[in-house]
Amino acid sequence: MPTISLCMIVKNEETHLARCLDSAAELVDEIIIVDTGSTDRTVEIASEYTSKVYSYPWKDDFSDARNDSFSKASMDYCMWMDADDILEETEKDKFLRLKQTLPPDVDIVMMKYNISFDEAGNPSFSYFRERWIRNCSKFRWVGAVHEVIPQSGNIIYSDIAVCHKKITSGDPDRNLNIYRKLLDRGERLEPRHQYYFGRELYYHKQYEEAVSVLEQFLLSADGWVENKIEACSVCANCYYRLGKEQSALDILLRSMSFDLPRAELCCEIGKHFLERGDYHTAVYWYETALNRPKNHFSNGFVQPDCYDYVPLLQLCVCFDRMGDRKKAKEYNERAGACKPYSKAYLYNKQYFDSLQIS
Repeated sequence: MPTISLCMIVKNEETHLARCLDSAAELVDEIIIVDTGSTDRTVEIASEYTSKVYSYPWKDDFSDARNDSFSKASMDYCMWMDADDILEETEKDKFLRLKQTLPPDVDIVMMKYNISFDEAGNPSFSYFRERWIRNCSKFRWVGAVHEVIPQSGNIIYSDIAVCHKKITSGDPDRNLNIYRKLLDRGERLEPRHQYYFGRELYYHKQYEEAVSVLEQFLLSADGWVENKIEACSVCANCYYRLGKEQSALDILLRSMSFDLPRAELCCEIGKHFLERGDYHTAVYWYETALNRPKNHFSNGFVQPDCYDYVPLLQLCVCFDRMGDRKKAKEYNERAGACKPYSKAYLYNKQYFDSLQIS
């Protein structure tokens, strides 16, 4: 059975760290904690779980810090988690079974990363990340921020999920500041980081610059197709906020020049027409979203609700506004089958019940 080193970089995580380590400590064979300058009880808490706690001078470079943590690992595989991540009880048996059955030639294990949740606690936004990485010099992190291990070798996918559940918020400007410093030093951002830089600009409401960066990224010959498609969505949101509605629609439609339509983008296009009263066109796009297959292993950002619940609920709205309340009710019931606890579904149900629609 392979051995695993849990390698973490932390700073001022006294709120999260014990919860994370409690969820994973019994599953791994070694815990490495690299502290990047905590001024709270983080180091004290880490020391309760492992003697392998190290200090690292922060250099505005997440890859360098993660590589430092990996360099101290002595087991067969390195596993990374952030302090505000947890392994739920439902995942632990799967984790141990994978450990017991992992083929010896596997280099990287990809696992789901659930980063947001609905009112019932079900994942509403997720994607795959490299989670177990063979402990050798071939696999090292790259990128000062939004760091990644370039994929190579024998890669397998697991349905084991790590959940990102932040209790307190960190520095919202950190990532943008790192990108600004890189650019100030004259460094050129590779396509992947152009995309992430554009996203950071969007989050900071710097829409004009975000559009410029993302449009440049979309025009480049390089860049991962999933990032291209997601960049169309982010860029459209910028255009909407700039009052350029036609440009927003154009770039949403442009996403389909990179690959077959994603349900997430179909829902955004449907929303464009729904909000402008073009219900027949909105229906087309929401029905298209319903018929799109969900690619669990694309490594792109997946919003599972866009493949059933969201288009069903919005089709209910469209048909209600077109006067076909019987069909609207049918779609609401289908949405309720997906999420019987949904406040929107329950509100609509009460509305249709009041109309006594059979």
